[in-house]
Amino acid sequence: MGKTAIVTGPVVIPKRVTDMRKAWAESDAKRDAGLTEPEGIEKFKDIPYGPYGKWNLMDLYKPADKEEKLPVIVSIHGGGYFYGDKELYRFYTMHLAEYGFAVINFNYRLSPENKFPAPLEDTLAIFNWISRYADKYGLDKSQVFMVGDSAGAQLVSQFACICSNEDYAKEFGFKVPQDVELKGVSLACGMYRTRDRIREENNEMMMDYYGSKDLVDDPRTEVLENITSAYPPAYVFSAENDFLRDECQPMAEYLTSKGIRAEYKIYGTKEDKDIAHVFHCNMRLAEGERANKDQTDFFKSITGTVL
Repeated sequence: MGKTAIVTGPVVIPKRVTDMRKAWAESDAKRDAGLTEPEGIEKFKDIPYGPYGKWNLMDLYKPADKEEKLPVIVSIHGGGYFYGDKELYRFYTMHLAEYGFAVINFNYRLSPENKFPAPLEDTLAIFNWISRYADKYGLDKSQVFMVGDSAGAQLVSQFACICSNEDYAKEFGFKVPQDVELKGVSLACGMYRTRDRIREENNEMMMDYYGSKDLVDDPRTEVLENITSAYPPAYVFSAENDFLRDECQPMAEYLTSKGIRAEYKIYGTKEDKDIAHVFHCNMRLAEGERANKDQTDFFKSITGTVL
């Protein structure tokens, strides 16, 4: 019964996916109920950045009082590869813009309708858009940062590897624009041992995205072994009640072992159940505010400027 599928065009979407999408959307709507978009933020919405219609729309947010070119944060939303869009992340990403950054908040192609490496192809399209339109929108393409949480953190960690390892980029057939410089990343509540997850029995979420366990031997799915000392500085964080908590410290220590600047932090206490997976996207949590200030302060330490 649980495996009943809903057919949308040529793609069969499992009922468990539609059920989770509905339940998670209801939870996120409850979290954000009553929030309003902040004043003082200039918003450019529904900009097409690629060929895939609604999947390839982005928003750009900027502090309205800044006339100089601004460093850029590219946010990859979470959602297990199958859920989420820019609308669900607008309050969080607009909040990041309040720290003095231009922030790109974008839709990407989700599973199971789309398979690996569709989200990475879409992220490359975002970098190509920055390369082409930076001057028009007042973006400093020499100061680009990325944030991601949950599956978005995995995607950020992988795209940073693509940006910093030309041989790895060639495995995808990607050519990252040379004038867009990725200077740092923030990885929140993520998982990073991709091949271990593909190997897991009955991991339906991963199979929806990767399509087959055969990809465990695909050179594109091995991220950690392709990280070099050219990888950008990373802020890695999680929460005491995050089910992916134990991924945080090992990732930071692995990066450090490669000669990469990496800092990590676990937020909250076991007693505070609200400080859990992707807590920083909840605009009502003081600990979320603290995490967002910390990650943007990390970026500011790289730019060497006061924003």
